[in-house]
Amino acid sequence: MSYFAAAVVRGSDGWSAAELDLGGVADIDEVGELLREVDPDAELSLLFVESDDAYLAVLRLDEGEDLRIFGSDSVFAEESRLGALLLGDIKAPALEIDDVVEPATPEVSTSGTEENEQPAADPDADPIGDADLIADLGVSAHRLLALCAREGNLPADVTAEVCQLIGCGDVVEELREA
Repeated sequence: MSYFAAAVVRGSDGWSAAELDLGGVADIDEVGELLREVDPDAELSLLFVESDDAYLAVLRLDEGEDLRIFGSDSVFAEESRLGALLLGDIKAPALEIDDVVEPATPEVSTSGTEENEQPAADPDADPIGDADLIADLGVSAHRLLALCAREGNLPADVTAEVCQLIGCGDVVEELREA
């Protein structure tokens, strides 16, 4: 299973990013430690883990404490060791996709044809964890779930859009290109 793990931290000098190797970690506590080590003095640390162009996990630490976790689909925990490691201990489900993602409604364009504003949601997605973990940064649970559920959106697309919205898109893009 291939993955990309981008640690994004906000310190006194702004945002910075680093790629993390999660290959040798044994449990979620070790993942938290790796995230803390990126910048031990960071006000905020986020970890975006994209796996096999299918799954996304987002982890958050505030001042190195209280790890919060969101997963785009509970199946990730069932299909891989990394998914089980990141999402296996999550008990509380995220909000139901159907509760926050409204079906795309056709809009009539000026030419009189119907156009969908957004692609349809993936009906099989089963997000878990804390969907509100980045709400204070401007990405509500509704928005995060909608991004994850949008059919055709890859985890990299979700990470890129979320990072642009919270102001660290450039550092993540530089990391991805390195």
